[in-house]
Amino acid sequence: MNINEIFKEIKAIRILRLLHLYYTKFQVRVLKRGSLKDHILVKYLFKDLFLYFLVSFFFFFMIFFVNQILLTVEDLLAKSAPFADVMRIMVYSLPFIIAQSAPFATLVGFLMSLGGMMSSNEILIFRAAGLSFIKIFIPVAMLGVFISIGSFFVNDYLLPLGTIKYNELMRKIMNSTPTIELESNSVKHLDTSHIVIGIVEENTVSDVVIIDSKDGEDRLIIAGQSELQGAREEGVLMQFDMTDATILTVKTDNRKNYDILHSARAVMNVFDSTFLGSFSQSPREMTTYDLTKRLNQMKAEKSEDLNAIRKINLWGMEWHKKFAIPFGSIFFALLAFSMAFQFGKANGQMIGLFLGIVICVLYWAVQIVGQLLVTKVGLNAFWCIWTPNILIGLFGLGFMIRLLRK
Repeated sequence: MNINEIFKEIKAIRILRLLHLYYTKFQVRVLKRGSLKDHILVKYLFKDLFLYFLVSFFFFFMIFFVNQILLTVEDLLAKSAPFADVMRIMVYSLPFIIAQSAPFATLVGFLMSLGGMMSSNEILIFRAAGLSFIKIFIPVAMLGVFISIGSFFVNDYLLPLGTIKYNELMRKIMNSTPTIELESNSVKHLDTSHIVIGIVEENTVSDVVIIDSKDGEDRLIIAGQSELQGAREEGVLMQFDMTDATILTVKTDNRKNYDILHSARAVMNVFDSTFLGSFSQSPREMTTYDLTKRLNQMKAEKSEDLNAIRKINLWGMEWHKKFAIPFGSIFFALLAFSMAFQFGKANGQMIGLFLGIVICVLYWAVQIVGQLLVTKVGLNAFWCIWTPNILIGLFGLGFMIRLLRK
């Protein structure tokens, strides 16, 4: 017996089991109670959808975990960061991965579950039992809503908490191991500066070139061997103790006006905000309530300054992300339901897996482009962040209308 025959036998067993459940339990319980929660076929559908959701969630969780966390952990451990602190960094990063994985898992899991039922003719049993497509859609939508609510809790409470703990711990690690953020023969881009780094060995850097523009001046700092030291003052992340330093300062409005300074030793402080942002709370460190309150305060000031308007738009983007990402599961549930019955008649699980991954990649790409348009171009945050969900919803409604017309 080959593999295809084995799969056919498994499908036949599933259909017989479902029929047995229907004839032995479904009729009696539904006729007596008549409620959706006691519907044996709906319970079966819930279990199957949730099982495939969990499998898909684990799949996407591992992808994000390996891509974003393990690489960071490997780099920290390679630079002798404390093992216990590195493990805590990994834990604090988990809420972000969970919030990102849930919507994608909803789409792929639901597509595979419903597609498998369609290709194995289990949907025929649902239809023969008197369930319309709308009644079948109700548990799909309900599970999508439950997933969205759980994802929103993670995104709104655990993610800000994890971000705060993550930044606090990264400051501690950088203070104890200043070379964490530096790599040999590389260029580090900071707020207003660019640092060209030579060979990094433990806390020693062979050569340093710093290009800085600030307060109407361009500065070029060239130094020989430099020692990296941890913070000695509050707000300072690390110190460059440079030897044989040359500093060239040029006025931006008059290039002929410049100063040159030579020093056998120079100390440059690198502040926490350079790597980890300001000490004031960022939008990612706030719950929806706090962020809404802060946004209202910013809008009430009615500043005409372009930087203030841009900041409001950026913070508005983070506010919309708190809703658009977790509640994307509802839109994905609608799309999965309508697509599975359109394309899942043959090899429904494989087709569902393929289509789900392709749509997830496209959704992710549109989401990233939308965020770039907000940060770099300054387009409206609402449309840039919600466009992926709107597109998914429109396609889902289109396929749903086509399905109901059959």
